[in-house]
Amino acid sequence: MPCAGRSARARPDAPPVKILEIRIQVNAATSQTPPTVDVVIPVLNERKVLAQSTETVRAYLREKTNYRGRVVIVDNGSTDGTKEIGEDLARRYPDVEFIHLTERGRGRALRIAWMRSRAEICAYTDVDLSTDLKHLNALVDGIAYEGFDLATGSRLHPASETKRGFKREFISRSYNLLVKVLLGTRFSDAQCGFKAVSRRVIETVIPQVADQGWFFDTELLTLAERQGFKIKDVPVRWIDDDDSRVKILKTAWDDIKGVLRVRRTLAEARRKHTPIPVVHAHTRTSP
Repeated sequence: MPCAGRSARARPDAPPVKILEIRIQVNAATSQTPPTVDVVIPVLNERKVLAQSTETVRAYLREKTNYRGRVVIVDNGSTDGTKEIGEDLARRYPDVEFIHLTERGRGRALRIAWMRSRAEICAYTDVDLSTDLKHLNALVDGIAYEGFDLATGSRLHPASETKRGFKREFISRSYNLLVKVLLGTRFSDAQCGFKAVSRRVIETVIPQVADQGWFFDTELLTLAERQGFKIKDVPVRWIDDDDSRVKILKTAWDDIKGVLRVRRTLAEARRKHTPIPVVHAHTRTSP
């Protein structure tokens, strides 16, 4: 006569171990703590749009994400009253921080804000919000949940929707082709003003980036990729800002010089079998 215990184990519909495993996996997936995220907005003489853009980003973080998010405004050298507006926003809202730098440069603004931040993930968007904020989730989720170290918007991704003039389109595509040829990169858009980085990238790669201006983005992506950090290319909806203060031709020439400098740096590090050097940048902040 078979015993009751042996009969119970023989039942085909009773795999308690598998049921337990499924329950554990579901509970683990649903109990992830949302990441802390700082969204940096670098500004230079943006008095007309700063308040509205800040309100838009705050509302998006609050209503469209579950992140524990803040907005960090970095003014570097404005003379049009931007500083006063930024200070007022920081006084009014606990989720807004304002940093005033006395020296200019988008790269400088991002370096300072990201290295001062305590957030797990730092992002940035241009103040004109040319990139649709709905793509912020793809940036942050790529780092928080998908195993990427850095995520960047790409206006040149096949799935992107962009609206800009012929001159800008031609210069952008030509520049990105140059970057691929001279630096051997795989990311598709070196200069889109919409990115997110992990704490590991901030601590490891940001100190190596020498540029303090517009080339900062290209240098960051290139150095990160060369050192094995995983980069997520995110297709975006992007509309050109007719009031953009960027001097396209000068910026393009500065970027070309930056590409040649980084090419030399990488070649030297490869030849000497040495790590990429850390740059000690000194930046003054106002009281």
